[in-house]
Amino acid sequence: MDKIKAAIVGYGNIGHYVLQALQAAPDFEIAGIVRRAGAEGGKPLELTPYPVVKTVKELGAVDVALLCTPTRSVEAYATELLQEGINTVDSFDIHGQIPGLRSRLMEAARKAGKVAVLSAGWDPGSDSVIRTLLQAMAPKGITYTNFGPGMSMGHTVAVKSIPGVKAALSMTIPTGEGIHRRMVYIELEEGYEEKAVADAIKADPYFASDETYVQVVPCVDDVKDMGHGVNLVRKGVSGTTQNQLFEFNMKINNPALTAQILVAVARAAMRLQPGCYTMPEIPPIDLLPGAREEWIAHLV
Repeated sequence: MDKIKAAIVGYGNIGHYVLQALQAAPDFEIAGIVRRAGAEGGKPLELTPYPVVKTVKELGAVDVALLCTPTRSVEAYATELLQEGINTVDSFDIHGQIPGLRSRLMEAARKAGKVAVLSAGWDPGSDSVIRTLLQAMAPKGITYTNFGPGMSMGHTVAVKSIPGVKAALSMTIPTGEGIHRRMVYIELEEGYEEKAVADAIKADPYFASDETYVQVVPCVDDVKDMGHGVNLVRKGVSGTTQNQLFEFNMKINNPALTAQILVAVARAAMRLQPGCYTMPEIPPIDLLPGAREEWIAHLV
């Protein structure tokens, strides 16, 4: 069976772990890595076996591009790559903007006859699948999603884009019942005032709906930790029976899990009809390598 030719677009925290996940996958071939500076920006030792380029076009045949870019640049990258005839997967993580972006990428994907999978991280992403299953198990009820404590990559990238921020770390602290506190640690650029930068952070859509605290520190690396986690709880009704209670917990390395899910979803993208999808719309069995029949015999 021919291997799936995958390109990594962006090589930050997620891109680094996507490389490892692709190397471990039996059904993928790494076509290359796309970075703004290409190979001119220096080539890390682990990238020695692969082409490092500025555009996907330089790589030749590519089946799917794994977008390891900041969330706010996902739409532009995905739209361009779909037009070039390449499937895309991303980990876009601004929950409230997903329906609108799905609609726009649906049009682009269908027009190109290709597949885009949106928000294929762990939340949104695999947690979305679990929430969907819990909703089916107890149609009436309430689900609480409690994140952390841990580093939020999307929020951290958002802080780094604020003028005056030299380095940043955003930590998510659960306070219960799906409510969270954001603890933001920053190094300030010279000439910027702490209050002005803190106000700009708190006004950003990533933070505007949460209790947010900003603290200036001498060195962000001294407090950095990529660990994270989630606690999903649903209490509801199955049929007419009350007091059904379900709970799901995990403690993770944030970028490593995001990367693994991106790779699994890239595999599933090759089995879907043209269009744009979120993870609850994808058969879970298609996230796995090999034949469905073998997995059915093993898992069912």
